[in-house]
Amino acid sequence: MIYWQLFWGFLQVGCLAFGGAYAAIPFIRDIVLYYGWLDETAIAQIIAISESTPGPVMINMATYVGQTQGGFGGALIATTAVVIPSFVVTIVIMGLLRSFIYNRWVRTCLRGLLPCIAGIIMLTGLVMLLKSLTWPEAGGWSGIKLTIAAVLIAVEAAYYKYKHTMLSPIALIVIAALLGAVLCR
Repeated sequence: MIYWQLFWGFLQVGCLAFGGAYAAIPFIRDIVLYYGWLDETAIAQIIAISESTPGPVMINMATYVGQTQGGFGGALIATTAVVIPSFVVTIVIMGLLRSFIYNRWVRTCLRGLLPCIAGIIMLTGLVMLLKSLTWPEAGGWSGIKLTIAAVLIAVEAAYYKYKHTMLSPIALIVIAALLGAVLCR
């Protein structure tokens, strides 16, 4: 039964995850909470681990949830289920690419999806930021956490202003770790 739930849950995530892995985080959260596999704290920890380990966040999260619920078989099933829709869509689109991509209706629809995807990602980031600042399990509200978040946002904004590109997530993780080490001694 757990294998079927993992397959069906992560197949839904894979089908609805327009906008990439970060847009999939709310869907994964909803599925995991719906089935009662993990609680909010564990989900936040999975997100942090998935972002800091090699590989796509969505696949890392599916693999981790699958492993915690069904061992190696669960990890394999959840990971396979989450990538099936992308694999199928990629194969179909590659076959239709020439006529498909230049169709003005398709281009218009894709332009309409972009703000929606950006909004989903921004809202997810804001919710994660607010929860990380206030979770009792992580020490509750803290000026240190707020300071680290503010410094990271300022560093990213300054870097973008002068370099016209985003700072590497790895650099942000290193900066956050150094700030945590200095401020939390």
